[in-house]
Amino acid sequence: MKIKAIDYWKQDMGNTRPYTISYKTVDEVEVVFFEISLENGITGIGSANPSPYVVGESTADVHTKLSEGMLDYLIGCNIHETPALCQVLVDKFPQSPGIRTVADIALHDAFTRHLGIPLVSYFGQKIEKMATSITIGIKNVEETLEEARDYFADGFSILKVKLGKSVDEDVERLVKLREKFGYKPKIRIDCNQGYSVEDLKQFFHQTAKLDIELNEQPLPADQIDEMKALPDEIKDTVAADECLVTPEDAFHLASPPRASGIFNIKLMKCGGIYQARKIAVIAENAGIDLMWGCNDESIVSITAGLHVAFSSANTKYIDLDGSLDMAKDAVKGGFILKDGYMMPNGKPGLGVDKI
Repeated sequence: MKIKAIDYWKQDMGNTRPYTISYKTVDEVEVVFFEISLENGITGIGSANPSPYVVGESTADVHTKLSEGMLDYLIGCNIHETPALCQVLVDKFPQSPGIRTVADIALHDAFTRHLGIPLVSYFGQKIEKMATSITIGIKNVEETLEEARDYFADGFSILKVKLGKSVDEDVERLVKLREKFGYKPKIRIDCNQGYSVEDLKQFFHQTAKLDIELNEQPLPADQIDEMKALPDEIKDTVAADECLVTPEDAFHLASPPRASGIFNIKLMKCGGIYQARKIAVIAENAGIDLMWGCNDESIVSITAGLHVAFSSANTKYIDLDGSLDMAKDAVKGGFILKDGYMMPNGKPGLGVDKI
């Protein structure tokens, strides 16, 4: 079954809850969408919103490349060759994870829609449902507590709190969260490269009794040797994020002494499902747990991340809240969210429908 046509567009998604992390404030979101049409009328859709801070490519860059016809060669290709087509994407666009992601997700969606099965079933579903964390940006104590209260009222039970500007202020926010809400909610943190080694050690010891589940990318992405030299008790709780972009990065991070006990895989970093599964295999063989994360994204790519996450036996954490604060989207459906738990909706492909 051949690809008959392609289409693409860029959409302003809005952001109902702007937030701050250690190096930027996010108050608007643009996403690029890419659609494949097959000869039999079946379509598949992909989306991308890469972070230029992490991969050096923006949404605008992806849209420009699409307008220049860089994916036109897919017209006439056989959708049954999806894995091979994804490898071609890696070979043709090694420095463009955004352009790879939109095509990779659309190909997988079209292929499994054509097969009449959910994407996760194609890979082999290992997990039925899992609770996602919900993110609180860098805010003062009062705002942090207020936002946490709202999320708990909506059924979420896992917070991911953005930190990284001041260890003392970071510790204070976490102490107040525990004082206010107790130890039943799980707390994860994300420093977005904001700490030094000394900061991290200070933070670890000052929060030892606060039951912090994991610490996402506390050190700058280029400090791999420093990560590998951390005490095991610290680095086993560290989730590699900005330093984990490619399968080659995964191999380096996993090589003894490993740099972290957790890998945070994001489709927007590695360039889609095909590369993400390579990273997952490396992690599984190295005994490293998986966390699946996201940027601010469409339901399209969030659902794609969920499907591949649930096909990986070593998935222990998901942080797939990136579409929840978007004011609008190009699609609906994809996943079911209930009391903070996410699951695929069981429909063919990604199970999304264009609005």
